[in-house]
Amino acid sequence: MSQLDRISDPTGVAPSSRYSHVVAGRGRQVFVAGQVAFDEKGELVGAGDALGQARQVFANIGHCLAAAGAGFEHLAKLTVFVTDIGHLPAVRTAWDEALGTAHAPASSAVQVAGLFLPGLLLEIEAYAIVPEPGQSS
Repeated sequence: MSQLDRISDPTGVAPSSRYSHVVAGRGRQVFVAGQVAFDEKGELVGAGDALGQARQVFANIGHCLAAAGAGFEHLAKLTVFVTDIGHLPAVRTAWDEALGTAHAPASSAVQVAGLFLPGLLLEIEAYAIVPEPGQSS
């Protein structure tokens, strides 16, 4: 098995072009806490703008992955929390900008009543698998 095997169309399940139904891998596990649209100073980016917030969230995920020696290509799973399911197109746009389509992680999207601070429209947590030293990716 390669470092990450992505299966977007397992037998018996409707195929997906946007995410993988199954991602299996071996290596070092990296868990990224739910990220929201705060910049490095802790200030909200994109007040009232789901696309602006989503872009900041993916930037934050990228910074967190980099701190662990990982990148978007190592993502195995994303969980997206939105305060309005209508924000998902904006999340998908920012997702495509950050990740492209070559390394589609498994994912879930959940509408929630609210996040921990008013004004936050979405939160995304991530799980990645990074090759061990000497392990091919």
